[in-house]
Amino acid sequence: MANRLLSVTAHTTLDYVDAIATGYEFEFESVAVVNATADREDPDDVQLQVELDNRAEEYFPAHTVELQLGPEQARELAGELEEYAQRVEDGSADN
Repeated sequence: MANRLLSVTAHTTLDYVDAIATGYEFEFESVAVVNATADREDPDDVQLQVELDNRAEEYFPAHTVELQLGPEQARELAGELEEYAQRVEDGSADN
Protein backbone atom coordinates (compact mmCIF):
# COMPACT_ATOMS: atom_id res chain seq x y z
CA MET A 1 0.00 0.00 0.00
CA ALA A 2 2.03 2.91 -1.26
CA ASN A 3 1.18 6.33 0.13
CA ARG A 4 -0.83 4.93 3.03
CA LEU A 5 -2.01 7.22 5.79
CA LEU A 6 -1.61 4.64 8.57
CA SER A 7 1.86 3.29 9.19
CA VAL A 8 2.39 -0.44 9.32
CA THR A 9 4.89 -1.12 12.08
CA ALA A 10 5.64 -3.85 14.58
CA HIS A 11 2.94 -2.24 16.75
CA THR A 12 0.15 -2.30 14.14
CA THR A 13 -2.71 -4.48 15.37
CA LEU A 14 -3.41 -6.25 12.06
CA ASP A 15 -1.03 -5.59 9.17
CA TYR A 16 -3.24 -6.83 6.34
CA VAL A 17 -6.79 -8.13 6.37
CA ASP A 18 -9.23 -8.81 3.54
CA ALA A 19 -11.64 -5.90 3.15
CA ILE A 20 -14.60 -4.87 1.03
CA ALA A 21 -15.71 -1.29 0.42
CA THR A 22 -19.36 -1.23 -0.62
CA GLY A 23 -21.37 1.64 -2.04
CA TYR A 24 -24.60 1.96 -3.95
CA GLU A 25 -22.90 1.48 -7.29
CA PHE A 26 -19.68 -0.34 -6.44
CA GLU A 27 -18.05 -3.09 -4.45
CA PHE A 28 -14.28 -3.05 -4.15
CA GLU A 29 -12.26 -5.90 -2.64
CA SER A 30 -8.88 -4.97 -1.26
CA VAL A 31 -6.56 -5.43 1.68
CA ALA A 32 -6.66 -3.16 4.69
CA VAL A 33 -4.67 -2.18 7.75
CA VAL A 34 -6.50 -2.27 11.10
CA ASN A 35 -5.09 -0.66 14.21
CA ALA A 36 -6.35 -0.27 17.76
CA THR A 37 -4.59 2.34 19.84
CA ALA A 38 -4.94 5.02 22.51
CA ASP A 39 -2.99 8.17 23.19
CA ARG A 40 0.11 7.49 25.29
CA GLU A 41 -0.54 10.37 27.68
CA ASP A 42 -3.96 11.16 29.13
CA PRO A 43 -5.96 8.95 26.71
CA ASP A 44 -9.60 9.94 26.27
CA ASP A 45 -10.69 7.02 24.12
CA VAL A 46 -9.69 3.88 22.26
CA GLN A 47 -9.14 4.52 18.55
CA LEU A 48 -9.96 1.80 16.05
CA GLN A 49 -8.49 2.77 12.66
CA VAL A 50 -9.02 1.15 9.25
CA GLU A 51 -7.44 2.02 5.91
CA LEU A 52 -8.05 0.17 2.66
CA ASP A 53 -5.31 -0.20 0.08
CA ASN A 54 -5.21 3.09 -1.81
CA ARG A 55 -6.02 1.33 -5.10
CA ALA A 56 -9.57 2.10 -3.96
CA GLU A 57 -9.04 5.68 -5.13
CA GLU A 58 -11.02 4.87 -8.26
CA TYR A 59 -14.05 4.99 -5.92
CA PHE A 60 -12.99 7.42 -3.22
CA PRO A 61 -9.80 9.26 -2.23
CA ALA A 62 -7.28 7.69 0.13
CA HIS A 63 -8.62 7.96 3.66
CA THR A 64 -8.84 6.25 7.02
CA VAL A 65 -11.87 5.54 9.14
CA GLU A 66 -11.35 6.04 12.85
CA LEU A 67 -13.84 5.03 15.51
CA GLN A 68 -13.39 6.69 18.88
CA LEU A 69 -14.63 4.29 21.52
CA GLY A 70 -15.04 4.78 25.23
CA PRO A 71 -13.70 2.00 27.46
CA GLU A 72 -17.09 0.27 27.78
CA GLN A 73 -17.68 0.45 24.02
CA ALA A 74 -14.25 -1.03 23.36
CA ARG A 75 -14.97 -3.87 25.80
CA GLU A 76 -18.38 -4.50 24.22
CA LEU A 77 -16.79 -4.66 20.77
CA ALA A 78 -14.07 -6.99 22.05
CA GLY A 79 -16.73 -9.26 23.54
CA GLU A 80 -18.68 -9.37 20.29
CA LEU A 81 -15.52 -10.17 18.35
CA GLU A 82 -14.76 -13.03 20.76
CA GLU A 83 -18.31 -14.38 20.41
CA TYR A 84 -18.26 -14.34 16.61
CA ALA A 85 -14.72 -15.73 16.46
CA GLN A 86 -15.93 -18.69 18.52
CA ARG A 87 -18.92 -19.15 16.19
CA VAL A 88 -16.59 -19.24 13.16
CA GLU A 89 -14.25 -21.69 14.89
CA ASP A 90 -17.17 -23.91 15.88
CA GLY A 91 -18.56 -23.80 12.33
CA SER A 92 -15.15 -24.61 10.86
CA ALA A 93 -14.81 -27.62 13.15
CA ASP A 94 -18.11 -29.02 11.80
CA ASN A 95 -16.87 -28.92 8.18
